[in-house]
Amino acid sequence: MTTPAPRSVFGRTLSLLTAFAGAPDGERTLSELARLSGLPLTTAHRLCGQLEREGMLERLPTGGYRIGLRLWELGMLAPRSHGLREVALPFLEDLYEVTHQNVQLMVLDGTEAVIVERLRSRNAVRLEGGAGGRLPVHATSGGIALLAYSDPATVSAVLAAPMKRYTDATIQSEHELRSAMAGVRQQGYLELRAHLTPGSTSIAAPIFVRPRAAVGAVSVVSELGVDTHALLPAILTTARAIGRALATDRNDATGRAAAQR
Repeated sequence: MTTPAPRSVFGRTLSLLTAFAGAPDGERTLSELARLSGLPLTTAHRLCGQLEREGMLERLPTGGYRIGLRLWELGMLAPRSHGLREVALPFLEDLYEVTHQNVQLMVLDGTEAVIVERLRSRNAVRLEGGAGGRLPVHATSGGIALLAYSDPATVSAVLAAPMKRYTDATIQSEHELRSAMAGVRQQGYLELRAHLTPGSTSIAAPIFVRPRAAVGAVSVVSELGVDTHALLPAILTTARAIGRALATDRNDATGRAAAQR
């Protein structure tokens, strides 16, 4: 029987940081970090201390930890999230002012949807997580809107992954998921009712820089009973506006690069 190779320091550190995914309020105790990362408690304690000194983690008065500002700053340098968020934020703020609901900007990363930005509404349905959090593709309107325009390998990976049930309405089969994807391609948006969060409705539209190549998705999450037909025109307009702004931004960048040659 082959003995597994010991994890490198980088691998252990990455496991520790990954353990923050899904943490309530973004916080984890030392014992939780050790358990979720599969590290001995003494190793987790030593790595947390090193990461705290480097500003990657912050120690809380309770003794727990949360992601530090330095790690957040480095994460914001990722071109796919930072550039998209920077261009999209003014349009997302306008959408929030029009709807007064939860507004989200999402991208696809493997078999998960990543929240690049979320504008919360105090009076709207309560959502878990925030910017930087990950959501299951099969249970989110934004995730499915992105999957509808993804490459076959990504679609196959999502279909092969377990489809966790969050509510009675959560999509549970390949047929249901493919039907939802087809609906996005046919009508340009997707509406899901209580698929992830009970008592909520989410509507998402993909963002295109070029035809049939979605770079992100805009979604609005409201309580059940809100008139979604009134929200839809604003969502579609926002997605189109962000796509046009991204295209203009990229063309300008290409022009500047050509002028410098």
